[in-house]
Amino acid sequence: MALAVVRDLREHWAPASAEELERFETDALSGFVLARASAGLADGTIRGDVGHLDQIRTWFGRPLWDMEPADADAYFGKVLRNSPSGTRLARSQALYFLFLELRHKVELHRMTGRVIECPIDEMNRPRGAKDAQLRIPPTGPEVGTLFTGWGGELATCRKFAPTARNYTAAKLMSQVGLRVSEACKLDLADIKWNLGRFGKLHVRHGKGKRGSGPRERMVPLINGADRTLRWFIEDVWGQFDDDHRRPGAPLFPSERKNADGSSRRVGDDALRGGLKTATQAHLPGWGERLTPHVLLHFCASQLYGNGLDLLAIQESLSGRVRLPQPGPQGREVAVPDLHRA
Repeated sequence: MALAVVRDLREHWAPASAEELERFETDALSGFVLARASAGLADGTIRGDVGHLDQIRTWFGRPLWDMEPADADAYFGKVLRNSPSGTRLARSQALYFLFLELRHKVELHRMTGRVIECPIDEMNRPRGAKDAQLRIPPTGPEVGTLFTGWGGELATCRKFAPTARNYTAAKLMSQVGLRVSEACKLDLADIKWNLGRFGKLHVRHGKGKRGSGPRERMVPLINGADRTLRWFIEDVWGQFDDDHRRPGAPLFPSERKNADGSSRRVGDDALRGGLKTATQAHLPGWGERLTPHVLLHFCASQLYGNGLDLLAIQESLSGRVRLPQPGPQGREVAVPDLHRA
């Protein structure tokens, strides 16, 4: 048997220009800020992370994806040699390198020919460092697989109404970024079909901040959320045997009844359990990792990927992250609009 030369049949890409790399660096940092905001970090923590990255970038003089372990050795071993251990630890735990490796490894290889790897390894990691985690939501096709399978299950499930309710609530979380606690407290009257292009949800019990109490907001029914809710209200809601004219009738009712015979609100345990069961059945690779909060991360990532700016996403999800400016090398981080809906 003769040996033959194996050639890479993948398309050959031309290296990116300096302008393209500069735009990509700014966009990547904007995406990192969004990912940290979606993970629920405080404003000050995010500003601190970006400040550390800016100082490393200023010292290095090139995009941080070019940084290698030897560069990290020089930075932590010489530049920060006499710095407080807390400063060295904070700089080493900046998750930007992990973010680039998880989300942009293929794209960076195409643009630069480099395979991105974190320059901070077991040999040069400052003492006291803990394994950091960055929540990365499932991809669009994965979430599509989950809801396609879950939707098909509705035709054969033993309890149609509760299953359809859990399906609708989870899908709404992935489409407009609701928190599970917010979904449980929605009333039927909170759907404002006459507002905006698709209608809006009046979230009356949004996440507060620093003791401020619940914050209200209006959430556009984008990404097909209007169709999801119309189907649920027209074909499912009535099966819970409640009166839609009753003040305070919950959008997502429970099978249990109040003393007057009206439906109680669904609890967050029921919605979490429904999502967990459906994930194990239709997206087993995610197991117990796919929670309602991860669906919120997915929604934020999809909105950003579709061109919605960071400030608009923060407004939609009730975040209050103040984006640090300027970015590396004096460039402003892209502060990218929600009022279109």
